[in-house]
Amino acid sequence: MHYPVLLPETMEWMNIHSGGVYADLTCGMGSHTRALAERAAPGMVYALDRDAESLAMAKANLADGPQNIEFIHTAFSEAPRVLRERGVGKLDGLTADLGVSRVQLTGQRGFSFSTDGPLDMRLDASQGFTAAELVNQLPERELANLLFNLAQERRSYVIARALVRNRPIHSSLQLAEIVSRSVPRTSHKLHPATLTFMALRMAVNQELDEVTALMEALPELLKPGARAAVIAFHSGEAKIVKTYFQRLHKEGRARLLTKHAVKPTDREVFENSASRSATLRVLELV
Repeated sequence: MHYPVLLPETMEWMNIHSGGVYADLTCGMGSHTRALAERAAPGMVYALDRDAESLAMAKANLADGPQNIEFIHTAFSEAPRVLRERGVGKLDGLTADLGVSRVQLTGQRGFSFSTDGPLDMRLDASQGFTAAELVNQLPERELANLLFNLAQERRSYVIARALVRNRPIHSSLQLAEIVSRSVPRTSHKLHPATLTFMALRMAVNQELDEVTALMEALPELLKPGARAAVIAFHSGEAKIVKTYFQRLHKEGRARLLTKHAVKPTDREVFENSASRSATLRVLELV
């Protein structure tokens, strides 16, 4: 089951008008894309995703939906280039949901410790290094720094030492078991390996660099009066979005519409606990 996060709030803040040109830079399963396309018709929506598997599923999900959508397999940091190559001028608005989907977490690429799979974690399986390569090749100190800097894992050195001593590590359940044995469980809700998996996924997919690239590209992507709605889940991503939005606001190049981040309702969190850490921020270019 796929639960689109903060969908009504995002559509309300986007102020979409009929005939406009929009982009969903993280198409995922297509829920935000569908909502954009329905409201923008007969305008155009460009749906980007770096995960080819997710993009194929979105196409299938939207096969009987709006036809004013073009699907593009690419990272959102490449949005300026791929849109320019298609002759697209500046957008009337864009959305980006920076989270990992439930489908990805339950797949066979090692994103989750709940199912076993090769320790890959690449969103785009055609590019870059795998989580297994990081875990098995990084020196202990570098591995510990990665866990702490990306996921604020306070037990990073203990975990890194355990990983190095148990090399080679090739599967998600093997990794989770090693982490669980090395550190005590401090929370009934949080698995001991949660932050380790998150840090490795962020490193493999260079997620913070991707978000930074997107923020820097906003003035190039958007028309005056256009809005950007970005949903973040991790504090590192949220900080980058907040910092860039505030900078553009202070420079007089944009209006920060959400003085405080918009969060899911209690009902949404009850129905989809994964949304509890989501924060929505919206910017309007001037």
